[in-house]
Amino acid sequence: MGFLKGLLIRLATTALAFWLATLLIPGITLESGSAVETVTTLVLVAAIFGVVNAVLQPIIKTVGCGFYLLTLGLIALVVNGLLFLLTSWIADQAGLGFSVDGFWPAAVLGALFVSIVTWILGAVLDRD
Repeated sequence: MGFLKGLLIRLATTALAFWLATLLIPGITLESGSAVETVTTLVLVAAIFGVVNAVLQPIIKTVGCGFYLLTLGLIALVVNGLLFLLTSWIADQAGLGFSVDGFWPAAVLGALFVSIVTWILGAVLDRD
């Protein structure tokens, strides 16, 4: 039961981080009609983001290991921004009202913001 609890806490914290990102970062928008639709969209976008990161992040880190070393890890900002844009594209294809406009201002900043907020909330809520 501990694994499921940790997964649900991670999903909830990521959804909360996405909601805060839509409020604070220009270029990240969430279009929904009701509160239930907003929560559902945020949870689905958080799940998409989790799957995209779980599948692609290890592959990208392995293949691009040299770039990570060469840039002292700063390429991770670009990679996270691209994964954030991919999440937006998948959400758009799924008909969810989540969109990210632009790479540098919205995607990179949004990915950085979501990462920091989920890290802080994860530490406070102690997922384990």
